[in-house]
Amino acid sequence: MRYPTVTTRLVILLGKPLGHSVSPAMHNSAFAELGMDYCYLPVEVAAEDLATVFAGLKRMNVAGGNVTVPHKIRIIDLLDRLDPLAQSIGAVNTICLEQGQAVGYNTDGHGFLRSLQEVAGISPAGERFFLLGAGGGARAIAMTLAVEGAAKIVISNRTAARALALAEEINRAIRPCAKMVGAGAKEQRAALAECTVLINCTSLGMAPGCDRVALDPALLHPGLTVADIVYNPMRTRLLAAAEAIGCRTVPGLGMLIHQGAAAFSLWTGCEPPLATMRQAALAQLNHSTF
Repeated sequence: MRYPTVTTRLVILLGKPLGHSVSPAMHNSAFAELGMDYCYLPVEVAAEDLATVFAGLKRMNVAGGNVTVPHKIRIIDLLDRLDPLAQSIGAVNTICLEQGQAVGYNTDGHGFLRSLQEVAGISPAGERFFLLGAGGGARAIAMTLAVEGAAKIVISNRTAARALALAEEINRAIRPCAKMVGAGAKEQRAALAECTVLINCTSLGMAPGCDRVALDPALLHPGLTVADIVYNPMRTRLLAAAEAIGCRTVPGLGMLIHQGAAAFSLWTGCEPPLATMRQAALAQLNHSTF
């Protein structure tokens, strides 16, 4: 085992809560596999402390980091510049510190698409998507779907104004393919009937709140592909309900691995060992206390 030294490059995960995260095990296993002097550390930070904590990290031996709930949007104000894709998405999940500059990237959308193709054999072009949520994860996925040719993107969020704003931004910035529907069961049922893929882009159902669900399972219908970006637990209540009526399901672990692999390449310039990352993530989930 390689122990950290004064020369070890740190990679920091910023968010709250982080007790469920398997990213430290996943990335530290990858660093060890390649014999790299890096260490991935989770740092729980509340919104009101984010600016102070981030300013301190920029003065340390930090190569970069990941950003997760609830900071993917608010972190932007603390960065020096954004990658063009992250600029379009309006949310950041990966940061690189390059010559004193903090640069923001977003690997969430392409990580999700890689997983959707890998597990379900689905590519975005021509498909009709129903997204639950309008936060950072939803923005990344929705924007990437639009760029990649999705025929329709329906967005439903507890706060309707946020869903409407995201749909209008997609239509204005990329192309007219998105619309908002309310969070009521009647509206959601009608919209789902016209869609081929449902994606839960919220954190509802994530450990320790495993009994929570972002959509009434009674609204699901056979023939729908149901994906969840939550990866702990791997089989969320939403996915279990979908499987029970014969829907094809896509767990969140694949997105985690593929977005993490893209981030790994940005920090290190090296090709990540995907098999090692997947094995470490699965081992961590299997030993989860939630």
